[in-house]
Amino acid sequence: MNGMDSLSGLLAFVRAAELGSFVAAGERLGISASAVSKSVSRLEDKLAARLFHRSTRRIHLTQEGLLLFERSRRILAELDEASAELAHSAAAPRGRLKVSLPLIGHRMLSPLLPEFHARYPEISLELDFSDRMVDLVAEGVDVAVRSGELDDSRLQARLLGPFRFALVGSPDYFRRRGEPQRPEDLQAHACLRYRFPYNGQLQPWALRVPAGSPPQPNAFLSCNSIEALAAAASDGLGIAWLPDFAVRRELADGRLRPVLEDCAAEPGKFSAVWPASRHLPPKQRVFIDFLAEHLLPAR
Repeated sequence: MNGMDSLSGLLAFVRAAELGSFVAAGERLGISASAVSKSVSRLEDKLAARLFHRSTRRIHLTQEGLLLFERSRRILAELDEASAELAHSAAAPRGRLKVSLPLIGHRMLSPLLPEFHARYPEISLELDFSDRMVDLVAEGVDVAVRSGELDDSRLQARLLGPFRFALVGSPDYFRRRGEPQRPEDLQAHACLRYRFPYNGQLQPWALRVPAGSPPQPNAFLSCNSIEALAAAASDGLGIAWLPDFAVRRELADGRLRPVLEDCAAEPGKFSAVWPASRHLPPKQRVFIDFLAEHLLPAR
């Protein structure tokens, strides 16, 4: 009895045990009751164990049959799951993909969109930029990009990459006002602070200091837009506390310069999160893989 015969024998055995009849099992499998009975008999011969008590009307599992039934049902369920995963993998990624990102996420994602569209032209992206905590399950979101720790057991996550915050200002500002040499010096500077849109509070500047809490300077200007803060800092209005990926272009071309780099706090992290399920549809899988491919190497 080869491997495929064993598998077909197990399938016939499980269906017969579930339905309590060789006839019903044959109808479910599209074969004759006699073929089901022969498959089960060959399996019994191979195992040297009787699996059913047979009567003219019904069949009943023996103790050995009950043991095999429980294990065989799990094996067949895992095979079905693997088959479904392979079918999903073989399917071309297509359809609408709803993605939730933080407001600053477009600086991360926008440069990648042309390549993603060229690679997966049949995926239609619906992007929602918001700093509120979106309920992925209730709002039908396929994938979200989030920072910090995952605390929702309904979700799965994959690390996309770390990021750091940096204190930045323009060369013109530092020529006029000088560079701060320690965190305490920030009190004498024009500081540009981010205000959370969902609660109106100022974002803390998480600087490392020798002892105590880091100073929280007064806000010369505050707003709920990272873009506006980056522009204000580039225009020489003051010093801003911004994620490095949000000002990568400005730092590269010299419009902004970092200060107090040794005082930067521990890095944060971005993750892709999605509703937990047995099978991840191809459109979600390739989008998450694409983000990881482009964001992880850059860190």
